Amino acid sequence: MTIRIYQDATAIITGAATGIGKALAIELANRGCTVVLTDRQITLAEETAAEIVANNGKAWARELDVSDYQTFQAVVDETVAETGRLDYMFNNAGISIGGFVDDYEVGDWNTMIDVNLRGVTNGVQACYRLMVAQGFGHIVNTASMAGLVPASSQIAYTTTKFAVSGLSQALRVEAEMKGVRVSAICPGAIDTPLLTGGVYGRLPEGVTQEKAARYWAKLKPMPAADFAAETLNQVAKNVPIIIIPGWWRGMYWVYRLSWKQWFKSSKKDLGRVMRLTQRK
Repeated sequence: MTIRIYQDATAIITGAATGIGKALAIELANRGCTVVLTDRQITLAEETAAEIVANNGKAWARELDVSDYQTFQAVVDETVAETGRLDYMFNNAGISIGGFVDDYEVGDWNTMIDVNLRGVTNGVQACYRLMVAQGFGHIVNTASMAGLVPASSQIAYTTTKFAVSGLSQALRVEAEMKGVRVSAICPGAIDTPLLTGGVYGRLPEGVTQEKAARYWAKLKPMPAADFAAETLNQVAKNVPIIIIPGWWRGMYWVYRLSWKQWFKSSKKDLGRVMRLTQRK
């Protein structure tokens, strides 16, 4: 057997209740994929699954806290028992707890690591041996541009997303030898609830949702549905690092080629955030 792209394939998506995860689920279903939507927000995930089924797609939802490995493994096992295969694992769940490092408590670091990093390692652990045994599969980890270019105003988020990016790039080499694909998605600004804090995240102290929306509006966030369509086109081509919207690649190359220019730009951005939070 070989991987299916995407007709008659099976995919699990974490963080599928809203934002990028929801958009990926709908687009995958539109392309003929059976989709398992997982999230802590189970009611919203079930609503999207029902919408997919109503449009003649195949989907169901399961409640999942990605930091809970045993439940994660149970979702994978159930999916394979039902469909006989797992073509795609989208480790997408993520949160952002904003603020400066002197605002954090140790619990903030732990929460970010549990969701953004441990949620990915649990997903890899739950599906990798299965995919190796199948001889096919594609693990797609949602990192961020903050996983390629340090975001000085989002240090905890940057920490976790650099780890996801590094994991994905390193695992790709090993996995390829065993017939398994690995890609990292590195979104720029995408129009999702994450930009204004999300349900489980937190904006920096002094930043309202309205202020955050105005800040991100300057970067013209891409609609999540458009992002999902472009992303799946790149996943189908087995692109290792998927940067969308494309113009964000310029920032990545500035960072790689000119530290001096990146530090200059980063300091300006940090200054804008400090003014937003009224910090000195």
